[in-house]
Order: sequence, then C-alpha cells, then structure tokens
Amino acid sequence: MITKFFTNEGTNTLIQKFKGAFENIADLYAFHAVVGYFRASGYFAIRNHLLKVEDVKILVGINVDLISAEAKRRGLIFFGDPQRSKDEFIKWIQQDIKEASYTKEVEESILNFIEDIIDKKIQIRVHKTKKLHAKIYIFLPKKFNEYSGGEVITGSSNLTDDGLGSKDGSNYEFNVALRDYEDVKFAEDEFKKLWEEGEEILPEDILKVKDKTHIGQLFTPFELYLKFLIEYFGKYIDYDPDSVGDLPSNFKKLTYQIDAVNQGYDMLLKFNGFMLADVVGLGKTVIATMVAKRYLISNGSLNTKILVIYPPHLEQNWKNTFKYFGIDKHAKFISNGSLEKIINNDLNYWPKEDYDLILVDEAHKFRNHTNKMFENLQLICKSERAVIGNVEGDKKKIILISATPLNNRPEDIYYQLQLFTDARKSSLTITNLQSFFAPLIQRYKELLADSRETGKPNITELRKIYSAIREKVLQPITVRRTRTDIESHVDYREDLIAQGIRFPKTADPIAVEYQMDEDLSKLFYHTINYLVDGNIIGYHRYQAIAALLPDMQSKFYENAETISKSLAYIMMTQLVKRLESSFTAFRTSLNNFRTSTERMIQMFEKGKVYVAPDAKVNELMDKGWSDEEIEEKIFELSIENPKNQVFFPADFKPGFIYDLKKDLKSLTELCEKWELVKDDPKWNKFAQLLKDELFKLDKNPSGKLVIFTESKETSRYLTEQLVNDGYTKILTISAANRQAKHNDIQANFDANLDKTKWKEEFN
Repeated sequence: MITKFFTNEGTNTLIQKFKGAFENIADLYAFHAVVGYFRASGYFAIRNHLLKVEDVKILVGINVDLISAEAKRRGLIFFGDPQRSKDEFIKWIQQDIKEASYTKEVEESILNFIEDIIDKKIQIRVHKTKKLHAKIYIFLPKKFNEYSGGEVITGSSNLTDDGLGSKDGSNYEFNVALRDYEDVKFAEDEFKKLWEEGEEILPEDILKVKDKTHIGQLFTPFELYLKFLIEYFGKYIDYDPDSVGDLPSNFKKLTYQIDAVNQGYDMLLKFNGFMLADVVGLGKTVIATMVAKRYLISNGSLNTKILVIYPPHLEQNWKNTFKYFGIDKHAKFISNGSLEKIINNDLNYWPKEDYDLILVDEAHKFRNHTNKMFENLQLICKSERAVIGNVEGDKKKIILISATPLNNRPEDIYYQLQLFTDARKSSLTITNLQSFFAPLIQRYKELLADSRETGKPNITELRKIYSAIREKVLQPITVRRTRTDIESHVDYREDLIAQGIRFPKTADPIAVEYQMDEDLSKLFYHTINYLVDGNIIGYHRYQAIAALLPDMQSKFYENAETISKSLAYIMMTQLVKRLESSFTAFRTSLNNFRTSTERMIQMFEKGKVYVAPDAKVNELMDKGWSDEEIEEKIFELSIENPKNQVFFPADFKPGFIYDLKKDLKSLTELCEKWELVKDDPKWNKFAQLLKDELFKLDKNPSGKLVIFTESKETSRYLTEQLVNDGYTKILTISAANRQAKHNDIQANFDANLDKTKWKEEFN
C-alpha cells in the first residue's frame, strides 16, 4: 500500500526522507524548518547535505511561559523578550554540548556547527512570543512555482537524533510528506510569517556557547587530571565541610558524617532526592540537618523553606538539632499523622507549594500508597515550587530517612521513589520504574499467596526480588553505612580514635532463670494452652467482620477473612508476650480482652453492634459515653471511612454470638485464676540480681542500669516495685511522657558521659 505517512520504523525514517529530498529535488535552493525542540546532534546528522543548500533557516520554539512568569514576578509587562529568548536558546546548545559523549568526532561536529552559524551557512532564529510545538521541514527549488516541485514534511519529529530515526532505538514518530504545490506553498507562507517574528541568533551569541563549554578549549595535563577527579568522585572532592557553617559547640565534626553530607547533597541535586539509610546510632538526624543547611546556603536563605516530617516521639530531637545549626527559622515541623494540616492550609504552616526541601523521617512508615497519610505526603512532595531560588528547577528536593528502607513491600518502595522522580521517565539509573517494578510486584504477590498456603515464606525468591531493587535502583540514591563499615574504613577509624569516640559493643545475652512453684507452673502452661488453642479461645471479638453475612462483608470490607485471622493472631501473640513480660501486664491485658468480649455480647443483646476501628469504642465506653453519643461518632467517621459501621445482630452469622460467649467463659476462668496469684518469682529473681550483681563496679562501673520492656504496665509495675525497695533515682520513660522528659533524658546523658580514652580498645 502506498501512503504519504511514515513512522520511523525500519528504513522508513525521517532521515531517509531528508536524504531523498536533498538528493532528488532538482536545483534545491532552500531548507526551511520550524521545530519546537532543537538538538545540535540532529544538525550533525544532516550537515553534509545542508552545506550544499544555499538558504538554510531553522526557527526554534521557546517556552515563553517561564519567561512571562518571571516578568510578572518582577512587575514587568511581557511583550516578548528578544534577549531572554536568545539566552534560552544558548542554554539549550550549552546543555547539548555538556551532555554529549566526549569523542573527537563529537567535538569536531559541534565546532563545525558553531562555525556554520558564524559563517552564516545557516541562520537560526528563536520565536519570542509563541510557544511553538509545530515541526515543519520545507524543501524548495531555486524558482519555486506550481511546476517546479518541492516538498514539505510535517508531523511529530523534532530535529534530533531520536526524531530523525538516525540511530537504533529512536522514537516512534508519525509524519507525512506532501508534494502538492498548494500544500508546500501554504507551509512556506506560514514559515515566512513565523520567521519574521523570530529573533536572530548572531555570531557573537553563538560564541558564548564556545566560551562557556569545553569545546575548542586547550587544557593543561594538570587541569585534565583535576577534571578526571571531579568526574570520578563527583562534588565530594571540592566540598569544604566548613561551608555548612561552624558546627555547634556540642557537636563533633566527624569525617564519615561529612562524607555522607557530600554524597547525599550530590544525589539531591542529581536525582531531586535520596535515601539516608545509615544504621541506628550513626547520626542520621545530624547528617540530614547538615544537608539541609548546605542546601539552604546554596539556594539562598531568603528563597528557601524546609519541611521536616517526623514520627511524634522524635519531634524535640529534630527541633533541637535544627536550632543548634541555626536553621530552625527556615523550617516547619509536622508529625507524619498531621499532614492534612498543610493540605488544608493551616495557618501554622506555609502552603505546600512554598517548600523547597522536605525531610521525611522514618520514611518506611509510609507503607501504603492508598492510605490518606501517604496521599497527603505525595501531594506535598509533588506540588511544584512556588519560588525558584539559586538551585534551579521547579521540583522539590526530598530526603527519605530510614534505617530499614527494604522493610517495605516492593510496591511501597516503588511509590516512595515517585515522591521525587517520575515513574516512566525517571532520573535514576532505571529510567522506566514502572516496567522494572511491575514484574517484581507481581512476583512478590505470588510468593505471598504461596506462603499463606504453605505457612513458609520462600526466602530465596524474596531475596532475589530485594537484591534486584537494591542493586539496580536503590544503591545509586542511597547513603547507607553500618558501624562495621565505619570502623573498617581507615580514615573514619582514625578520626573516631582521635576524637575519643567509640561505638558501644553489645555482649551476648545471658539467660537468667527463675523458678515457679508447682501450682504456678501448672497455671502458666494451662494458660498458654488456652491462649494458643483456637478451639478454646478463638479471639472472636477481633473477628467480627469475618462473622458478618457475605453480602455485608462485600459491601464494607475487602478480605474480611484474612484480616480477621491476622488480627486474631496478633492478639494471641500479644497476650503470650504480656504473660512473658510480667504477670501484672498479663492480668491487665487479659481483663481488657474479657471486658471487650463482654461488651460485644451486650451490644448483641441491645440490638446494635459497633464495628468501628477509628472510634476506639471501648475507650469511649470507659469514658462514660452513651450509646447515642457513640453511634453519632461512628456515623461521622463512616462518612470518610465506611468501615466504621453500626450493625444489627441479623447482619451476623448465627453462630457468632455463641462463639463470643464461649470465649468469654474461658477468659473469665483465666481471669479468676490469675487474680489469686500474689507471688511474682520473676521480680524476686530480678530484685536479688539488683542487690547482688547488677551494680557491682566490675560489671557496671557507671552505676547505671537501663531496663527495656514493650509493656507500659510492666514499666509501671517495675517502677512501683523499685520505689518500694528503696531505689529513688529512677527515670521512667514511655510514649506518654517521652516528649515532656526529653530534656531530662539529655541532661542525664550529658552529665554522665564516659570520658575514658578508647584508643587502646580500638587498636
């Protein structure tokens, strides 16, 4: 089939059409082109033909919107800025040259291009008032008329290598070649009008390109050596650590942290973001703050606004560190659960477009791209910068901070990366993240489904998935060192020794056994049996949505069976852990479970059952809320999240109420038996260790002891027991008071720093 259309596939390319026109149009005199996007590389491909044409004119479009926006910001009225239009074109050419593969052939081609403009073998103009997207290529004979012939090609191809189809893997384009006189004349008439509106690129303009790039320059061997170092090591070698300003008096300048700042800052500029993933204890907060300060200095303090997103327990740490470094006035701080305040234009925060740099601490907590917290983060990160400072570009810079970046699912990592790069046209090594992650995400889901059936995860296959992500995507954008990495690096090690700093060494755990009498031992194992045997206690209180009739499940909940089983397993595990933590913690949790089950049975009896994860119904009941108040609260919550509902007994499977009552009977039995237990052999053993061993100078020269527990009930119980035994200097920290006690913790640490010289231990 003969057609005037062609698509750059096979040999049917634009470059071949050009060659045909150059070689076959009799007495070819003029080549006139309008292009929206110009690359010098496209000119190289057809230069030999153009040198044989007397009249070569190329009109290039410019993104005038940016020029106009800047003029408005300066209070000017924009009618077309000739000088700015030329400057924009010059920047394009300079960027072409800087990005070109450095070969002798490339350099000679670029020099030829520059010389051709200077010698007026070609004329180039830039359009200063229109945003040109047209691509028109006109071939005219000396005396153009309806009998002389001529050709116009138009379509999607720009004058670039990809547009011409002059190399493998070029773009798919859609163009048409027309030879009818009326078509060619119409195109030429339009070109003439646009050309008159264009601004000429003069020889002195193009000389600026030559002066500001490596083209045509002569370098000494020493200069070439320096260039090699810069290219190989990036910007690290020319960064003076003092350029971030003097370190606060209570901070030490550590070489490994300065190197991390250099590495991270380079990634920030190159990719618009990076992951700071040093292990716990290496000072990620300090490193991120130093990167932020360096960015502030580079971008300009008047132009820069920083947002720090943190988990609630780290609020004071971030605010203090930014204050120490003197950049707190340029930042806003917000907890990761409160981002809607920025979206809703809360007056305590700047608008989302105003932020230039965003730090996201414990970024791994943004696991699910479909939840509201991640959606808010995405809106903030992806909104363009309102004011461009010295660091060019309208994209925000993002630092994702996490000691465990690979703890998330492949899908979660994929969406996190999109906070600072495009999925299909990524600035990373893998340019198409969508095609890279799609098979990995699918494979992960298949392995997850298999593990649910077999009960065993396929570790080998999972490692393959995460190895691919780590090696091909994360490594180029991640700063990550372990303590072993730091200590095995000669310069870092010597720096730590010189400054008297060491990382604590963790001794192997020592098992301490305590003895239960026969009755308590029987009760302990009897309890474990009740907790783990689903036929005795089925945790049905936590499987309410799985007990709904199928039509109700499908209406409000997805995967109700899976979610319910998971929640029941979590509650079982939690009770076992409480039992191992302390009898007091276990009694509290067991009684709460019994009360919760009892209340659901009472709901059945009253005719309305509350299933509302966002309402915390038991807490509302403890506070004395009436049924009407609770129902009103659930109704309000259901507007945003339909999972919050009030159901009727008829909405549940008939056997559910009997399962609840069976659980209640077993729970009541356990509660009654544990209320009779007064002795605590674990505490007795611990108290003896405190007295006889744990404060001996040879084992504990600091005279301090840190006790960790997951249970706040155990923490409260231990505090009471210690006070009763005469221990008065006790600092008890939990989620409830860690912010209020932050200064006490810091003061306690500062007052008791071990000043011992550790040089010998390092050696």
